[in-house]
Amino acid sequence: MAVGDAEAFVAHRDLMFAVAYRMLGTVADAEDVVQDAWLRWSAAPRDDVTEPRSYLARTVTNIALNRLRAARARRESYVGPWLPELLLTRTDPDIEERAEVAESVSVAMLVVLESLTPEERAVFVLREVFGFTHAEIAAALDRSEPAVRQLAHRAREHVQARRPRFEVDREQQREVTARFLAAAVGGDLNGLLAVLAPDVTLTADGGGKARAPKRTITGADRVARVVGRFSGSSYQDIAPVEMSVEVVEINGGPGVIVLGRDQIIAAGTFTVADGRITAIQLVTNPDKLNAISAGRTLAL
Repeated sequence: MAVGDAEAFVAHRDLMFAVAYRMLGTVADAEDVVQDAWLRWSAAPRDDVTEPRSYLARTVTNIALNRLRAARARRESYVGPWLPELLLTRTDPDIEERAEVAESVSVAMLVVLESLTPEERAVFVLREVFGFTHAEIAAALDRSEPAVRQLAHRAREHVQARRPRFEVDREQQREVTARFLAAAVGGDLNGLLAVLAPDVTLTADGGGKARAPKRTITGADRVARVVGRFSGSSYQDIAPVEMSVEVVEINGGPGVIVLGRDQIIAAGTFTVADGRITAIQLVTNPDKLNAISAGRTLAL
């Protein structure tokens, strides 16, 4: 393989991982997809490849589609709610102008994308997030351009109907998150109720491997009481005095990690609208905390 070929692959590695992660919602699977793409890139003749970016995106998309179809069957037997694997993110100073990019990797949006068909998800990610043309996507999926346009229309309508209200004011997001954490750590039930929207939801993913509610909890009073129990009791034999909380950026927005005995035992993100938290996504499944524990970061 020529040096230039390897350099071309490396130049587009972040793009490939970003596409695969939004397609699959898991870091390990996304990394495996990129590795498979490398094997194909290094083995196949590429005399006719004039646009490595499109070629590699096409390769990654097709590998991810096959994995997504297989993953759907496994997720039907998943214990409790399924949430995507969380990732630390870093955003550019001009993120206000790139709010849609940040939203596309939010946990709430990735959950919405789970409700699309694999083909609709591929089209939405390539078109709406990364700006590929309908013709490029048609070549990637081996579909006609009119068929891709129809898939794009269906996916866009579906997402618009279900997408969470996304608040771009990052200062307010951080302020609301700080108020929530202060109330949670301090056991302040009234403080929690003040920062939670009346119809707030709490979705927790323990995967049957860690303590977590088996169903989504709805309503400020119920969510506040669950949060209070979590912060005020031992967890996995770790006493509250052994636990600490850090505010970090996760999946494009304010998030928290909970540490106990020098290991991450939980991580969560928040959806904020009108100055209140409208949804909490909490991951306690240890298999889904590996990327954060390792410091894996996705640039937006």
